[in-house]
Amino acid sequence: MKILVTVKQVPDTSGKVAVNPDGTLNRASMQTIINPDDMNAIEAALALKDELGCKVVAVTMGPMTAEGMLRELMAMGVDEGLLISGREFGGSDTYATSQIVAAGLDTYGIDEDDIIFAGRQAIDGDTAQVGPQIAEKLHLPQVTYAGEVKKEGNTLYVKRMLEDGYMTVKVQTPCVITCIKELNTPRYMTVLGTEECYDKPITIMDYPALQNHPLIDPTTIGLKGSPTNIFKSFTPPMKGVGQMLEGDGKETTDKLAGILAAKHII
Repeated sequence: MKILVTVKQVPDTSGKVAVNPDGTLNRASMQTIINPDDMNAIEAALALKDELGCKVVAVTMGPMTAEGMLRELMAMGVDEGLLISGREFGGSDTYATSQIVAAGLDTYGIDEDDIIFAGRQAIDGDTAQVGPQIAEKLHLPQVTYAGEVKKEGNTLYVKRMLEDGYMTVKVQTPCVITCIKELNTPRYMTVLGTEECYDKPITIMDYPALQNHPLIDPTTIGLKGSPTNIFKSFTPPMKGVGQMLEGDGKETTDKLAGILAAKHII
């Protein structure tokens, strides 16, 4: 048994977001982090590894610099990395990305008792589409918004969180599970893990390695092959600087009322 976890290196949106003329993010000019929801998927996999002794493989599509992210995850306890990287894949939307990642997973190998974990969504797109699309393209059952996962043999019991409650879903492996932040608290890297992470293997899959896979169509991958068209991308303007009022309760209340009246809010 092994657990495959899809992860993504995303721009740190707490800083300034740069956009290219074609509407895509200028990732080279921004700091990157591991997508937060993917960290919960990694922790879910590592918790099962602690319980069952299985292998955990982190899978990502991106530039070769994403190897650093995979090493960081290995320092947390991940056993192997799979990096899908090629210029032909650049600019892919969710439809194209799910095709490429699904082809990479299938090429790597999915056994009867394997699990694929993914984060609910990425903070750079917020679509929550790639995980479910991977499941559809691999013809695997899927459960989204997982808030609790328990494994018994080849069966998973997943507590799926809804807006007004939850439902428990029983699903057979192999399957795809997308994880939410309420599922767990991701662990930290360890000193021993940091020492050992560079001894762990990373498999690189480029376009030639995947081009003959049935899911890979040159006309439906990359920026030109993506069916999603971006109408406009921009960095939202900074909010105005707040004003602090000092004094006792009555004094600050009177000041606030005067400011609101001057702005014709009251």
